[in-house]
Amino acid sequence: MSSSNGRRARGAALAEFRIRRARRSASAVTAVLAVTVLAGCGQDDPKAKTEGAGQARERGPITLAMGKDTTGTVQSRLDRWNKDHPAEKVTLVELPESADQQRRQFVQNAQTKSDAYSVLNLDVVWTAEFASNQWIDELPKDAFPLDKMIPAVVGTGSYFGKQYAVPFNTNAGLLFYRKDLLTAAGAQVPTTWAQMKETCAKIAKLPEGRGTDCYAGQFDTYEGLTVNFSEAVASAGGAVVDDQGRPTVDTPAAEQGLSFLAEGFRDGTFPKNSSTFQEEDGRRAFQAGKLVFHRQWPYQWTLANATDGSSKVAGKFGVAVLPGHAGAGRSSLGGLNLAVSTFAENKATAVDFIRFMTSEENARANLEKTSAAPPYAALYDDPALRERFPYLATLKQSLDGATTRPTAVRYGDVTAAVQENVRAALTGAVPVDKALADLQRELDALTEKP
Repeated sequence: MSSSNGRRARGAALAEFRIRRARRSASAVTAVLAVTVLAGCGQDDPKAKTEGAGQARERGPITLAMGKDTTGTVQSRLDRWNKDHPAEKVTLVELPESADQQRRQFVQNAQTKSDAYSVLNLDVVWTAEFASNQWIDELPKDAFPLDKMIPAVVGTGSYFGKQYAVPFNTNAGLLFYRKDLLTAAGAQVPTTWAQMKETCAKIAKLPEGRGTDCYAGQFDTYEGLTVNFSEAVASAGGAVVDDQGRPTVDTPAAEQGLSFLAEGFRDGTFPKNSSTFQEEDGRRAFQAGKLVFHRQWPYQWTLANATDGSSKVAGKFGVAVLPGHAGAGRSSLGGLNLAVSTFAENKATAVDFIRFMTSEENARANLEKTSAAPPYAALYDDPALRERFPYLATLKQSLDGATTRPTAVRYGDVTAAVQENVRAALTGAVPVDKALADLQRELDALTEKP
């Protein structure tokens, strides 16, 4: 590409970035005004005075609102419940696959104080925002076997020492890799980003490696990009926010992490089309044999091992912890928690339903059918499960080292700032150091205490 064409391309990318930022700023102002208006009138709204989930006695039909069930297993759980509770049936309300779109619909439902959603299946990072805005009820801790779950996972459902959500499943990122191609290249599983690139270079020279790209994660402008950026920073020894909640993206570690992502697109480590990859896009590419390495959640294990012809890599891949800058990397802690909407009817039924859905029995069934990571610690040491799912030890290792994404009451604004500034660096609209300086400034303002 000529230098003039390069300048025009960077100029176009920068213009697009500025337009997106302007739109986000306008949306943020609108959202703040909406919340202010609702807060002003909420005291007179009878819906705001409904009994909390811990004291409620009302029973009857409820709904479960969650992202699209790509595993196809949730309805069977609901069928079991509905058969045993004919007067308290649960109806599934499926929201879009995108976490950002799910959150948007949850927030809109809460801001209108609608009872359309009874039980909410929430991303673990939304707890603070939903609890602080009184969109979900505090739950009675003694109603759930929280002591049997991984403490860090239980903590994702708490806010100021109170439990507002119960883990349905947990998640940690894993490195899926083509063990057949690594064997052909005489390569070991990489523990660093540099080793991964070297391995890809070796595989690219082999006949078996023809038509495969090196690595992909979740790089579209959505929550997955926040996850992948947070992991890259943590895998370089840094953090997006420190233990006191202060933003720390103006550090060498953050620069190393974002540089890894930005250079991946510039040097061809990441295929160009992966800039729009979400989880399912990457899964399909990996199963089609188009990727050597793939950063993905555990659910991919079962689907990629399918023997019905849908996967070309069944039996040909393995999993490892994510690579990092100078050694093993660190995953972002993911997962989904169940909570009761403040505005729901029949909250006693909702609490019982959450107890049913988050039971150890259902956690085991979820693992067996979808390879979803369970919140119960004992399941990772179960001999029968370890034999069937040999990656469980690796998954537990990834969970033990996992870090949380930025915890903030204004999480929607925080993640939007991360996504747009990281996107600007990945597209080359701005240099890495400027993207991080801009992000630091925005996060400082968003997390500033009054």
